[in-house]
Amino acid sequence: MPLWEDLSPEEQEAGLAQHYAFAEACAARDGVEMLGGEALADVSMATTLRTRNGELVVTDGPFAEAAEHIGGFYVIDAPDLDTLIDLCKVLPAYDMEIRPVLDMPEDAG
Repeated sequence: MPLWEDLSPEEQEAGLAQHYAFAEACAARDGVEMLGGEALADVSMATTLRTRNGELVVTDGPFAEAAEHIGGFYVIDAPDLDTLIDLCKVLPAYDMEIRPVLDMPEDAG
């Protein structure tokens, strides 16, 4: 999938329409709630924080060189994985990864 900035205005508009359709499909599906999501800036704009010998080191750029980078994310509450996979069919033909959110104790901090 090409970078967003490399798409024509028409391709960007079509991609946005698919994301809006995804939001509408989530809202229309019983038991599904979109809790958040954002497009991410290009990886060249990343800032990486590392701890070395107990000191925080700040560097410009991504954590690691990689062929693929995360372009955005959604946080979706869905009753099951199959429901979410079905909803993702509305999105552009990206490679996607679905991960559950860990349930943390309320008094953890």
